[in-house]
Amino acid sequence: MILVLRALGVGDLAAAVPALRGLRAGFPDRELVLAAPAWLAPLADLVGGIDRVLPTGGLGPPAWPAPQPEVAVNLHGRGPQSHRLLAAARPGRLLAFANAGAGHADGPEWDDDEHEVRRWCRLLHWYDLPADPADLALLPPPAAAVPAGATVLHPGGKIPAKRWPAKRFAALARVLTDRGHRVVLTGSADERDVAAQVAGAAGLTPDAVLAGRTGLAELAALVAAARLVVSGDTGVAHLATGYGTASVVLFGPVPPARWGPPSDRPRHRVLDAAHRARMERDWSGAGGVGAHPTLAAISVDEVLAAANEAERAVRVSGAVAA
Repeated sequence: MILVLRALGVGDLAAAVPALRGLRAGFPDRELVLAAPAWLAPLADLVGGIDRVLPTGGLGPPAWPAPQPEVAVNLHGRGPQSHRLLAAARPGRLLAFANAGAGHADGPEWDDDEHEVRRWCRLLHWYDLPADPADLALLPPPAAAVPAGATVLHPGGKIPAKRWPAKRFAALARVLTDRGHRVVLTGSADERDVAAQVAGAAGLTPDAVLAGRTGLAELAALVAAARLVVSGDTGVAHLATGYGTASVVLFGPVPPARWGPPSDRPRHRVLDAAHRARMERDWSGAGGVGAHPTLAAISVDEVLAAANEAERAVRVSGAVAA
């Protein structure tokens, strides 16, 4: 058995897809078990090659099942806590970043500034295992009763600093609706209020609010069939990358160099408030005002322009394919 720890969220699991596929290719005849939250099982099915999900919430001590894993792989973090958690399963071998505090001298050094996808591919390469950072495509989701061709706006996010203001989302929804888009609003049950607030301000009907009404499989199906996705740096943006759906992703304060979609895919457009703020801080050192790297720095017009570019890229790629 190959035991892989990635007990995080949607975006985290999507970013680990190339590494997980590398492990499948490197150990084709072994059972591949993903230790992750149980609610992520539908997304694990869309990765392909994962034999089962072992429900694991965070880094609390789990009851590791028998048999002992032949290999344990830490795709969760740098350690030491995650290293020790896997070591408790008594694997024959641990593949992980070097961490003296966990007594693990093997493995490459951690790089704080590395892109999340490339980080885990580099870990596998260190152990002579294959992993292609470009291998981000998710498998087709199961059929679901979701609208096809919708424009998905995702105003929520677990981290408030990564949220674009609700008033901006409402203004964006109004313009897109006027342009013929069927706008729907997604999010978790906890984000239903902000989605309803956006819908009300935009003049959308209540059935446009899908926040809290879709499971993970339905959300994947919605994004896979969508015309456009606009969101902050959160899980739905990674689903758009995985399905090649036109998207605009708003970043700040975390830079897209660590979590953004591949820069060579024009149907995924990035607006980086953090970069703008860094430039303004540099300027303020010469007597300027400076700015805090919040998403409020990004205007509705900028998002609309980026959406036009993303949709144009889809049309161009479709024309080339034809």
